[in-house]
Amino acid sequence: MITRLFTIGIILFLSASSAMAQSTGNGKTSFGILGGVNFQTLTGTDHSGDELDNDLLIGYHAGFNIQIPIAPEFYFQPGVLYSLKGAKNISGSITSSTKVSYVELPLNLVYKGKLGNGYFMVGFGPYISYGIGGKVTTTGGDASLDTDVSFQDKVELTDPLATTYFKPYDAGGNIFAGFEMAGGLFLQFNTQLGMLKVNPENAWFTNDEAAKKHTGFGASMGFRF
Repeated sequence: MITRLFTIGIILFLSASSAMAQSTGNGKTSFGILGGVNFQTLTGTDHSGDELDNDLLIGYHAGFNIQIPIAPEFYFQPGVLYSLKGAKNISGSITSSTKVSYVELPLNLVYKGKLGNGYFMVGFGPYISYGIGGKVTTTGGDASLDTDVSFQDKVELTDPLATTYFKPYDAGGNIFAGFEMAGGLFLQFNTQLGMLKVNPENAWFTNDEAAKKHTGFGASMGFRF
C-alpha cells in the first residue's frame, strides 16, 4: 500500500513538472529551492508498551518544489526533500542519538494572500518518504559506538538483535505558515506529524507493543523563481 502511495506521489510530481513546463510563460507557476532545520523526535511506545521518553534531535532538510496555481490565491505545491529525522535519548550518563535520512515527497495545498509588498502563506498536505540511511550513536564517558540503521518490514529471529530497525516507508501530514517577499525570498515555519509506525514487526519480542512515529517541527528559508 505504501509503495503504491509513493508511486502515486511521484506520478503527481512528474505531472506537476510537466504543467510547469507548459505554463512558465504566464509567470504564475514557479520553482522554489529551500533548506532549513528540523527539530524531530520519536513518539509512541517501546516494545514493553511504555511511553517513549525521547528528546528533540536537531536535523536539517533541503530540496525544491514547484508551485502551480489551481484557483485564485490557491496553489498545488509538490516537492522533493532530503530530510534528516530521528530522536535523542538520555539515560543517566548514556546518550543515544538516532539519525535517519529520508527522501521525502510533500504534496501540499497552499494559500497565498497579499500582505504589504509580499504574501502571507499557509499550507497543509500529506507527505510520503523513503528511508535511505541512518546511524545510531551511543556515547558514555569517553566511549562512543556507532551502528547503522537497517530498513526492513519485519525483523526475524535470524536478524541481529543489537541493530536498530526502521520500516523503509513513512507517511504523515504537514502544516506550515510563512511569508514570501516580492523578490521571491521566503521564510516558513512548519510542523509535521507522522501517521505510520516506523518500527517493523519484531520476532525477537513476544507481544511486541512498540509503536514509534516521527514527530517534529522546523523552519525553512528559500527562494522562489
